[in-house]
Amino acid sequence: MAKLTQAELERHLWQAADILRGTVDAGDYKQYIFGLLFYKRLCDVWDEEFEVLLAETGDRDEAADPDEHRFHIPAEHRWDQVRKQSTQIGQRLNNAFAAIEDANLRLRGVFGGVDFANQERFPDARLELLLSHFEKVSLRNADVPADVLGDAYLYLITMFAEGAGKKGGEFYTPRQVVRLIVECLDPQPGMSIYDPTCGSAGMLLEAVQHLKDRGQNPRSLSLYGQEKNLGTWAIAQINLFLHDIDDAFIAKGDTILDPKRYDPKAKEFVAGVGAYDRVMANPPFSEKVWGYEVWSNGDLYGRDKYGCPPKGYGDLAFVQHMIASLKDDGMLGVVVPHGVLFRGGAEGRIREAMLKADIIEAVIGLAPNLFYGAGIPAAILIIRKAKPQARKGKVLVVNGDATFQPGKAQNFLTDDNVRTLTEAFHAFADADKLARVVPVDEIEANGWNLNISRYVQTGADAEAVDVAAEVAKLKDLIVKRNEAETIMFEHLKRLGYV
Repeated sequence: MAKLTQAELERHLWQAADILRGTVDAGDYKQYIFGLLFYKRLCDVWDEEFEVLLAETGDRDEAADPDEHRFHIPAEHRWDQVRKQSTQIGQRLNNAFAAIEDANLRLRGVFGGVDFANQERFPDARLELLLSHFEKVSLRNADVPADVLGDAYLYLITMFAEGAGKKGGEFYTPRQVVRLIVECLDPQPGMSIYDPTCGSAGMLLEAVQHLKDRGQNPRSLSLYGQEKNLGTWAIAQINLFLHDIDDAFIAKGDTILDPKRYDPKAKEFVAGVGAYDRVMANPPFSEKVWGYEVWSNGDLYGRDKYGCPPKGYGDLAFVQHMIASLKDDGMLGVVVPHGVLFRGGAEGRIREAMLKADIIEAVIGLAPNLFYGAGIPAAILIIRKAKPQARKGKVLVVNGDATFQPGKAQNFLTDDNVRTLTEAFHAFADADKLARVVPVDEIEANGWNLNISRYVQTGADAEAVDVAAEVAKLKDLIVKRNEAETIMFEHLKRLGYV
């Protein structure tokens, strides 16, 4: 069976979506493709493990022992058995997914309720094409290492996010924005990492990659998250498993109304707010229905320390949840819409309270149109409960509105862009047309307004204009235009057009 390059593998997997075009809504492709991809990987790795064990022991029963495998795949539900079926293929797939979830506690819900049994949507002929396409490539570890398959999965997530437009932003944050947050927070070995709105788990995986890039042990990290959308939760779980990460704990549920923390003794999630070394997230922008009715009477978990956000804007509810989730010496990085920086009312009062508490370390403004379905510019807040002494009473304001690469559908950050913004944060110093260290006293004098352009402007200085000279140029151009028109009409008259 052919062994593919990274690009070939990505292209092969994306072509699977082509087979479903016309029968499945574009926004639903991902659930089916991701489910089949994971199923094929599970089965191929099981076969690989079985062959190694059989060669070592010579005992087929021992080689098939569930305790000897990372995941147990019941015999009648393995890929080769499903492929023997020429009718009711969709129902066989459904049965296999359910059996695998039942046999593996860690995989409960991971197939996200994918249903292939609708024969109008998934006739046997089409499923035969789809399964035949998938089995052209071996997904054993020896053929496709976890990092390669994980990167291909991230590629699929990106492609589906691009195709989904605004809905793509619900499960995917552009990787370079994630990298920027992680580089600023600089997680270290042994730390706990938490994303309360984890989407497809990109933040958690980037923290892992951060340690890998530095030759440190990524398995020393403790990874936690929560996700409200069950389909997106399943995407996150598959993403982690395909990156060979079994010990991340992602809770299901609404972070604001039903926060969960993992209890290692009980080995399950319980209601409550945890405490983590690094907290990072890209919450939904300006959520309209977020739990105001509950928080307006006082948050049960005491997360409303700085105030209750307004009914129609839930941004600062997520930020305050993240602050409450921090250890005393922890750091958080969160993406917020620019309105959070300057809107008045309840948000203004919360911002004032946070600035008075001196927990906002930096505001990093981002270029517009970086996020799927959200053309508005956003910013990253870096918050610490205990700032370093040299940073107390100050806020670093970084204006990145000119730090980006234009794209066709949307803008993006290059590696150099990420480096520029990250270095500006870590330097915590003034940089011409990029960054400025602003005393909190000055922000107070400005009515606690954190609007970035108030403190750092990136536009080129306007050149002095000689109005009289410019008017003279305009008059000269008008004369030349009139002369050209006269000549043109004379030619048209001779040709009989006028």
